[in-house]
Amino acid sequence: MSGTVLTLPPELRGHPFLTVRDLVRYAVSRFNANHLVFGHGSDNAYDEAVYLVLHGLHLPLDLLEPFLDARLLPAETEAVLHLIERRVRERVPVAYLTNEAWMHGLRFYVDQRTIVPRSFIGELLQEGLEPWLPDPEGTANLLELCTGSGCLAVLMAHACPNARIDAVDLSHDALEVARRNVTEHGLADRIALHEGDLYAALPAGQRYDAIFTNPPYVNEASMQALPPEYLAEPRMALAGGDDGMDIVRRIIADARAHLNPGGVLIVEIGNERANVDAAFADLDIVWLPTSAGDDQVFLIEYDALPA
Repeated sequence: MSGTVLTLPPELRGHPFLTVRDLVRYAVSRFNANHLVFGHGSDNAYDEAVYLVLHGLHLPLDLLEPFLDARLLPAETEAVLHLIERRVRERVPVAYLTNEAWMHGLRFYVDQRTIVPRSFIGELLQEGLEPWLPDPEGTANLLELCTGSGCLAVLMAHACPNARIDAVDLSHDALEVARRNVTEHGLADRIALHEGDLYAALPAGQRYDAIFTNPPYVNEASMQALPPEYLAEPRMALAGGDDGMDIVRRIIADARAHLNPGGVLIVEIGNERANVDAAFADLDIVWLPTSAGDDQVFLIEYDALPA
């Protein structure tokens, strides 16, 4: 889709824009007028407009103010207008237009072979996950299931600089994206990528000090109501069955067999707290605090997992 060519509307021909400020204002108006949905890096029209304009002009993404009244060349204006028009007409996440996503200061390559990187586990890793992972400088074997673009595996490697990490995904296409990100971050010697179905893809007998996963967890009713921006992402990376717990059940059922005693399983489940409570009422679950509340990510200790 990155090669898509769009014809600008007649009212935009001749480029009635002079400054960066003009483009940002126009983008916000277009996004709001067309009721775009956000959530893939920004949560509102203004932030997404600023990002798209700065990216299109090859300007630093954190420095809008000095450039607001900078005059634009016609070619620069046209390049940004095409990005704005594609965002409006195609209704795909902006990350698919720019082929990049940012998490905690790190840039990741992304395209439509994988969902756009986003996870509250990332912020928990930044904070150290104490007391669950009390020594980030120590050696550890870590596992990420459903790695997608590989972003969490990379963040895990940064948070635990002496850890060795296995990352698994069922999608060959997604692993191609993950391999690019692992390589670009210089972590191919510490992150091993495995293609297959959850634990079946792992080396025989390997055990881990922690298992992380942001699996498909969207329940079917919610899948049916997703806006176009989310439907543009691979369905297999989102859909979790009738109650969203199909993959989560399998991950929990076999986690203990792949953890070292004292290890933990950490699972992100988005807005599915009610379905987690219903499906796993008999488990001792610890909910971890995130910027979105205490119902997005949970943890189960080794001794609390099913034998």
